[in-house]
Amino acid sequence: MTLKNLRPLVVALGTLAIVAACGGGGGGGGGTTAKETLTIGGFNFSESSILADMYGQALKAKGYTIAYKLNLGSREVVAPALKTGQVDLYPGYAATELEFFNNKKGEAGGDPQANVTKLNTYLSAFGAEALTPSPASDENAFAVTKALATKDNLVKISDLKPVASQLVLGGPPECPTRPYCELGLKSVYGLTFKDFKSLDAGGSLTKGALEKGDIDVGLVFSSDGAVAAKNFVVLQDDKQLEAADNIVPLIRTNKANSEVTSLLNSIDAKLTLVDLTAMNKSADIDKEDPATLATNWLKQHGFSATT
Repeated sequence: MTLKNLRPLVVALGTLAIVAACGGGGGGGGGTTAKETLTIGGFNFSESSILADMYGQALKAKGYTIAYKLNLGSREVVAPALKTGQVDLYPGYAATELEFFNNKKGEAGGDPQANVTKLNTYLSAFGAEALTPSPASDENAFAVTKALATKDNLVKISDLKPVASQLVLGGPPECPTRPYCELGLKSVYGLTFKDFKSLDAGGSLTKGALEKGDIDVGLVFSSDGAVAAKNFVVLQDDKQLEAADNIVPLIRTNKANSEVTSLLNSIDAKLTLVDLTAMNKSADIDKEDPATLATNWLKQHGFSATT
């Protein structure tokens, strides 16, 4: 399980029959013949709401009635809701979904399609499936300032090898013993840092320390809008240390007709990490509405959108 799951999430308590926080509007057709209802769930962070709204608005424009259950909480709430049919669809993350549904067996790797193929062996047991993973992902990443990247010609994590002994790594307290953090950087990339500074998992402490120069390399999340806003450089994971947490729709199989799956796969195929990071910045830093961001992205990429 990646450190991304340490991101602070408010776990919803009580019944899953939560009144939806409607990110992009509720039911009704989009000017075509009304079709069946799809209930779309989401985690309680803006990226999830943006993705859910992208799926929902595009499906609504095709005539499906859409109900939203956004901001449900953590995966411990959202995933069981899919399992029991209380939501029909949610935007997931390939590696993390696999490690949740396989009870942390450690099967996730650096190939997103392989992760999805394994994930489907678990989802099929309760009538669900994961579709085609997007090129966009949200996973552990390591960032440096643009100044340091320019000075030492840093593009990939491998490029740190000649200079790591002069640099300070920052991350969550458990980083030194985690295979996806300092332990993995040493075993996979052969990196030994000058020092480690205990901060947080991709949060404000790590980003603040990186910005101030208290650390040289920091663990962040690849689609974090603040990373782009602060002009940090995310180093390419050229040896695939991190498990591939590409965006992927998870859907109840009885709702996954050819029109629905084709549309969702088309959306995900056009979604890039650059797009996702930019929308996260707009939502989290500029405080723009996730539903509006979803509408704009859909229209810019040739999809119909009905809010």
